[in-house]
Formats: sequence, structure tokens, C-alpha cells
Amino acid sequence: MIRRLALVLTALFLSPLAAGAQEPTMSFFVTSANPGKGGDLGGLTGADAYCNTLATASGSTGKTWRAYLSTDSENAKDRIGAGPWHNAKGKKIADDVASLHSDGNNITKQTALNEKGEIIPGRGDNPNRHDILTGSKVDGSAAPETCGNWTMGGAEGAAMVGHSDRTGLDDSAAAKSWNSSHSTRGGCSIEAFKTTGGDGLFYCFAAD
Repeated sequence: MIRRLALVLTALFLSPLAAGAQEPTMSFFVTSANPGKGGDLGGLTGADAYCNTLATASGSTGKTWRAYLSTDSENAKDRIGAGPWHNAKGKKIADDVASLHSDGNNITKQTALNEKGEIIPGRGDNPNRHDILTGSKVDGSAAPETCGNWTMGGAEGAAMVGHSDRTGLDDSAAAKSWNSSHSTRGGCSIEAFKTTGGDGLFYCFAAD
């Protein structure tokens, strides 16, 4: 009995929790909803503010949040800090900007969670919401399709999107891309986004 008690106490003493280790705080998420105007996010300023609002509502404070979105004058990859980034469950997404934009990142359907720690429905789910607004090329630089630099939410324009579940209609690299899979069609409204499998969601990263 004494030996068993000693083993239990030793295990507790050596455990990460006993040593004060904590799960990494959230520094990456997919928005749980669109702000309400489709591709009109109020520009980058409005999108960043929305990221901060959702993060605060989830209990995450003390960070500067940036939307992973490109415009004519700014690249998404240059907006999000140096990393590393972790999701709401503490799972690492990437160590730095280079690894984030490599095949070795850890963005999957199981890890691309929203700020509440929920999985984003993907291909095969109903509804499919895996089209994530980015306006970006694979390397994180600006693509031509940005819904008027995120100020258009009607029947005109288009946005480049990525697949948060890394799954598409085929086995191509584009179909598996988290940030640059295809362009939306039919405009920049929520209704238009839904026709290709999206809901106007976007990625948020802590830049500090």
C-alpha cells in the first residue's frame, strides 16, 4: 500500500499539470459566422475588428487579432505575425509563416476550428461551409479576387477561397488547399458564397 501511494504521488509530481504546464492559448480560429454582409467586411479594418470581437467573446483576451485576407495593397501572409499558432483546443497549426504555407502545416477539418472549438462542416456535410475567404494565392500573396478589397457584398465581384477541410471535387492540389482553392461565383453575397460551399467565413490569427 505504501509503495502504491508513493508511485501515485511520484506520477502526480512529474505530470505536466502538477508542474504548472498549461495548454497553449488560442491563436488561430475560423470565424463561426460571417459579420452579415457577405464579402463586405468593412475592409481589413472591419475584418480585424470582427476577429477581435469573436476572440473576446470566446474568452481570449490580450492578443491582437488579424484576418487572414489579402487586398490590392496587402498580403495575408504579412498580416498575421510570426507564429506559432494553436487552435482553440491547443493543437498547433504551424510554427511560422513558412511552415503555414507549406504542405507540412496542420490545417485539417479536425484542427481548423472556430473560436468556440467547433469543427467547420466540410464536403459531405449538410450544409458544406468549407469555403473560407482569403483573397490569396497559395503563398499567401494577393489574388485578384477580393470582393473589392472586402467592401463588396452584393451581386458583383468574387473572392478567392480555400478549403478548411482540405477536400474538394478531385484530388488536385487546389482542391486540397486551405487558402487558395477556387474563386466564388455569382457575386459576393452570402447567397452567392453558399452556391460553392461556403458561408463567408474567414481565418483569424493572433499577430502577437
